[in-house]
Amino acid sequence: MWLLMGILLTDTLFLTLTVTVHAAPEVKTPSYIVMEATTGQIICEQDADTRRSPASITKIMTLLIIFEHLKSGRIHLEDQVTTSAYAKSMGGSQVFLEEGETQTLETMIKCIAVASGNDASVAVAEYIAGSEGEFVKLMNDKAESLGMQNTHFEDCCGLTDSDDHFSSAKDVAIMSRELITKYPEVFDYTTIWMEDIEHKTAQGTSTFTLSSTNKLLKQYEWTTGLKTGSTSKALYCLSATANKDGMELIAVVMAAPDPKTRFQDAMALLSYGYSVSQMYTDDNKDPLPAQKVEGGIEDTVNLVYATPFSYLDTAGNNLSEIEKEISLPGTVTAPIAEGDAIGEAVYKLNGARIGSVSILAAKNVEKARYKDYYKKLWGLYLMKRPHGAAGK
Repeated sequence: MWLLMGILLTDTLFLTLTVTVHAAPEVKTPSYIVMEATTGQIICEQDADTRRSPASITKIMTLLIIFEHLKSGRIHLEDQVTTSAYAKSMGGSQVFLEEGETQTLETMIKCIAVASGNDASVAVAEYIAGSEGEFVKLMNDKAESLGMQNTHFEDCCGLTDSDDHFSSAKDVAIMSRELITKYPEVFDYTTIWMEDIEHKTAQGTSTFTLSSTNKLLKQYEWTTGLKTGSTSKALYCLSATANKDGMELIAVVMAAPDPKTRFQDAMALLSYGYSVSQMYTDDNKDPLPAQKVEGGIEDTVNLVYATPFSYLDTAGNNLSEIEKEISLPGTVTAPIAEGDAIGEAVYKLNGARIGSVSILAAKNVEKARYKDYYKKLWGLYLMKRPHGAAGK
């Protein structure tokens, strides 16, 4: 069938196009979605907006908040994180941190991403926000900013069985996409199969082996992550990410009946996604003409593309037939600010528009004043004077 979709290409660039959504292979999981990460385009979905308990795939948002804080410089990988009595008390999946035990933030990230440690999640939440409750506020604020309309968090690890803690397959895909596209360094952790850490406490030092909960790392060769989850209420969930020939896909399954089905269905959905998809990418490195400027201290301004362009085709089109048209005005009027949209590159396939990328001013051009015009006229006069005229 045909579906009209909006695709977010950057923080500010949003395009709308018509794409083909195929029926996916039959799976036992009731709620699923397959999304291409670069474009955010949905390849197939079923019951993807139904609110369900997300269990530990909640930790995708926890990791997203952590990496945002790392990027801002507010925290660092070598920071020492201390485990509180409350964090130690977490049940379910844990790495058995002791009260007062300190680990580097990077080790804690491994405990979360590899072994799904609830205790590590809470310890880091407390370190960043002072309490788990304050950290959860950050999670919900981020969910709202991403347009996750069917999500609300009550904790940072997914252990709660509260009816007020929910998400959907589509929302999980949205936050997964945000994490892996903005912070691909997360793959340094989600691709770890097994790694030892050391517990150093008053009782001495002991070794603990982190073992990945994501069995796709051994079952599907293109797997890059991302997060598993299971409780008696949520059943078995997975946000699976993969990269094959440079194409990143996200497959989310929720409420699978058993662990084996969770992984089998994710593999089937990823394989299907790759079988029907092909990607067109333009890095937009080709030179652009200088734009004429009226009323500025400079007569032209250089131009740059806002972003590369990506288009995912699921209809079997010949992507070599994609045409790119540069649309620019004859002139623009100063003042111009760096980053102002001047025109656009329009992409068409079979005569139909499939997307665009804004073309921006590369620098500021101030409005010319009287003295600027005088300088220009004086410069033109000097250029036109006969050689040697000054000596006559």
